Amino acid sequence: MGVLEHSQATLRIFGDDLIPEDVSNLLGAKATKSKKKGDEDVGKSSGKVHIAKTGSWHLHAGKREPEDLNAQIEEILSQLTNDLAVWEGLCQSYKVDMFCGLFMGNWNDGLSLSPEIMLALGQRRIVLSLDIYSGADD
Repeated sequence: MGVLEHSQATLRIFGDDLIPEDVSNLLGAKATKSKKKGDEDVGKSSGKVHIAKTGSWHLHAGKREPEDLNAQIEEILSQLTNDLAVWEGLCQSYKVDMFCGLFMGNWNDGLSLSPEIMLALGQRRIVLSLDIYSGADD
């Protein structure tokens, strides 16, 4: 099994009544990107105005080449509270996931997550969402 070419990871929290500042205060960190439901956003390339259909709070990790998803998830979680009651409340009120983009360089790349990372996600009730992008078809 080869190593993935690169990876990206983002903690995402969504909810119609989500107020980004409240989530930041609960978690102890400022979002990389956030919106309240109804906020306007102008597309960078298209210039189109988009209205947020729901509130969102995102915290991105730095891109890793080659892939190091364990380090990216640790980078995100290390900035946030370890108080599991806070996480429980967030997961009851909002949709919470760790969204990961995995980019293959070849047709048979792979990765492994450490037991510590899986435990940290599980304790916080964070869903792991993986988008896997195909590499070369040689």
